[in-house]
Amino acid sequence: MNHYTDMAREMRATVGQRHRAEHSIRVARCAETIAMHHGIDAARARTAGLLHDLARLWPAQRLLEEAERRGYPIDDFERRHPIVLHAPLSASLARERFGVEDAEIAEAIAAHTLGAAEMSPLARALFLADALEPERNYPERAELWNLALQDLDAAMCATLESTIAYARNRGYAIAPRTKAALDTFSRLKGKGSTVSTH
Repeated sequence: MNHYTDMAREMRATVGQRHRAEHSIRVARCAETIAMHHGIDAARARTAGLLHDLARLWPAQRLLEEAERRGYPIDDFERRHPIVLHAPLSASLARERFGVEDAEIAEAIAAHTLGAAEMSPLARALFLADALEPERNYPERAELWNLALQDLDAAMCATLESTIAYARNRGYAIAPRTKAALDTFSRLKGKGSTVSTH
């Protein structure tokens, strides 16, 4: 039995829902693929993908309570939309339950839902993998996936634009961190990839 198989088994037990566990496995595979196309450590991307949704099924009150218990500073958007707290809490659970001490993996998991003004290449790979895994069903998904394999920053910009357009069309609030991420990747788009292979 390898480390990844053991981790996947424990993730399934922690998440407790087949659909969510299968999504996490697809995200892990997609993150690994994106990573390999951009010189990012594939094993770290796979780990981040596998563990990114550990707290996704927690109810709103538990998300708020667990964030407060850990001293996580909850902003106004998170207080109004506690579901987004599953991202930083999943990063905490990756460390607490899975022994993942890698700060970049934690940062990637914490940013996978809203994005951030500054995101490492690993965080970009995870954000895109979560948004573009094959069971996501929206018209531009395949085109965005192909872009993610070619240009990480352009894919971030286009995926964020798509996410924001979807939210606006449905009258959903846009998180300040998501707007900040779009600002960053709008500036970076077309300047060549900022991913280092070192």
